[in-house]
Amino acid sequence: MQILLYDTTLRDGTQREGLSLSVEDKLKIARELDLLGVHYIEGGWPGSNPKDAEFFQRIRRADLRHARVAAFGSTRRADATCDTDANIQALVAAETPVVTLVGKSSTLHVEQVLETTRQENLAMIAESVAYFKERGKEVVYDAEHFFDGYKLDAAYALATLTAAAHAGADCLVLCDTNGGSLPHEVTEIVQAVQRRLANEGFSNGAAGRGPTLGIHTHNDGALAVANALAAVRAGCVHVQGTINGYGERCGNMDLIPLIANLQLKLGYRCITPEQLRRLTEVSHYVAAVANLNPDTHAPFVGHSAFAHKGGIHVAAVAKVPDSYQHIDPELVGNRMRVVVSELSGRGNVRMRAQELGLDLNGNERVVLQRIKELENRGFQFEAAEGSFEMLVRRAAPDYEPPFELLDFTVVVSKHGAGDIISQAMVKLKVGNEVMHTAAEGDGPVNALDKAIRKALLPHYPELADVQLVDYKVRIVDEHLGTAARPRVLIESARGEERWSTVGCSENIIEASFMALWDSLELPLARRRASCNAHRS
Repeated sequence: MQILLYDTTLRDGTQREGLSLSVEDKLKIARELDLLGVHYIEGGWPGSNPKDAEFFQRIRRADLRHARVAAFGSTRRADATCDTDANIQALVAAETPVVTLVGKSSTLHVEQVLETTRQENLAMIAESVAYFKERGKEVVYDAEHFFDGYKLDAAYALATLTAAAHAGADCLVLCDTNGGSLPHEVTEIVQAVQRRLANEGFSNGAAGRGPTLGIHTHNDGALAVANALAAVRAGCVHVQGTINGYGERCGNMDLIPLIANLQLKLGYRCITPEQLRRLTEVSHYVAAVANLNPDTHAPFVGHSAFAHKGGIHVAAVAKVPDSYQHIDPELVGNRMRVVVSELSGRGNVRMRAQELGLDLNGNERVVLQRIKELENRGFQFEAAEGSFEMLVRRAAPDYEPPFELLDFTVVVSKHGAGDIISQAMVKLKVGNEVMHTAAEGDGPVNALDKAIRKALLPHYPELADVQLVDYKVRIVDEHLGTAARPRVLIESARGEERWSTVGCSENIIEASFMALWDSLELPLARRRASCNAHRS
């Protein structure tokens, strides 16, 4: 069975606190959703702000291959007409093939929020739906607060649906707007809706005989995906959600795990297998456009979704990947990863080294012992794959370090009301040459980085392209207060290539130096290994 996917990232998703999308951002995401195979893209509420109105003007020129664009708005106001209602006319002006109308299903909202009568609300729903059907639009009716309204007054909640159905709505979407419903409640209420529609002479989606049923859930009870799956199994064929679950409060239903579960676990058709393999890419792309960090532990698409750390687990997946994985990660565009830590076995070290293209030559035990010693001192290699790689390279008996630290001094001073001055002096050895350099920086770590580079650049000019792009500090043992050990994680980059390194010490400057050392030695070690490989 085909399930229709309706994405509301560009409207409902932007109600997430701290998320704002420009018109260009919305156009980029819309194109990506279209490539993913989403059937409907809700572009926004044209009656609410100029930005959404501009989006609808510009999206008309986009060459979308799969998706139909929907404009969202409410039913007409109480005691008004569709011809005079500004919101309704903004929906007309949007010129989208699909119009999504939201109306009230709960007597609480009708009487206490809209402050109108139950009968007037039914007229608002029916007249608004009919108005757009007369204009040849596909009409999706969102029954806001439907599940809460059903629990409060089932007969009236059902009457709002039949009003929309008799007016010609193409899809009736049952909304768990407050996100508090449970899966068994969703199942029971969807089935009750089907019985009521059947009694009214409609059947779910049969050609010419009635509207399809849809589901729109929120994640306030951490059940948005579970509730949507329950609704689909109960008969809904249209599902609304957002990429990465972005949305107000705790978020909307996340389309990413929904698609994966429907298609890989339950056998429904959502998108093609080729499009399914783009799930991870799309998740990360939307996060980047929204200027949000991807959730590394997100199901199916997170960086850690198929990461294995425990030695027993890794030993098993090395033989049979399915032994500790519920799906093949490549089906959703992800990959299995092996994480190294003090919980690792030699298999972790071996597999991680192989992923990096390194041959341990029987040094697994030596590297593993070194990892356990360092992690006991506060190091952590899970997020510092660059430092792990350096451990492996340094364990080789023929490894020659490209440079050697002899000593360093960092001074931070402030004189009177002047600025704080950070200075670093380093003594390094490259081959037989010893160099003394000094530099000032914006802070002690920056000064140290500059002094080291000043010494190394004459010998290794390629380091000019290496940039320090992130610097994080975490206290390992907080209970010790100022005597606690800081752990420093540095991310470096050269073009599109990135690597992370770690240092840990009671002294934050020494911890920073350790991470800096690895971050600069790694690209030199890789280059030397590559040159040796070509020569051989």
